[in-house]
Amino acid sequence: MKTILFSTVAVAMAASLALADGHSVVRMGTEGAYPPYNFINDAGEIDGFEREVGDELCKRAELTCEWVKNDWDSIIPNLVSSNYDTIIAGMSITDERDEVIDFTQDYFPPTASAYVGAAEAADWEKGVVAAQTATIQAGHIASSGATLVEFATPEETVAAVRNGEADAVFADADYLAPLVEASGGGLVFIGPDVPLGGGVGMGLRESDSELKEKFDAAITSMKKDGSLNTLLVKWFGEATAQY
Repeated sequence: MKTILFSTVAVAMAASLALADGHSVVRMGTEGAYPPYNFINDAGEIDGFEREVGDELCKRAELTCEWVKNDWDSIIPNLVSSNYDTIIAGMSITDERDEVIDFTQDYFPPTASAYVGAAEAADWEKGVVAAQTATIQAGHIASSGATLVEFATPEETVAAVRNGEADAVFADADYLAPLVEASGGGLVFIGPDVPLGGGVGMGLRESDSELKEKFDAAITSMKKDGSLNTLLVKWFGEATAQY
């Protein structure tokens, strides 16, 4: 156990030293399964809002991005283990996560989570509600009067509603909105919107303070010149929250 711990620390320190020595390659970890935040396009490449934001942040910070796809349920452990250098994957900033990793300032403002069912009468309060594992939405449902059923991917949470395995799905409203629109009435928003989290930020190892400062400065510059708002509107529409 101690050997594994010391090895992990050593690798993390080596990554920080590499940045300090002028190496500019930063590995950007994302899920690739949460459109329009991030997804795999028809060419098999990581795409979406966060791909565009991440590439622009690296450009402004004079860093070279290498994108790495990783499943959501192990995305924090693999950051800590130095399999990549950042998480940029629609991850909400929470106190619980901040105890394990560090965050930049938000690059997506705090927004609402929402319930979606197959009919307006679906029981989101005391019924079976699907949510993705290790999300703030799953934590919210676990503390509510509903029965939580967790799935590894966001697609599976929606599928659970479609096939009758769950009464509702609870996820980011921005993720659910295009699915509801494309469903032709097969999916509908139900219940109230619920504000959760402190916005979406980039996750980094707590030891990588220099890298955090670089990305914070780049995010600030994108907010100031309006380019971040331009990408928010491009991917989420005019009604999305902006800076």
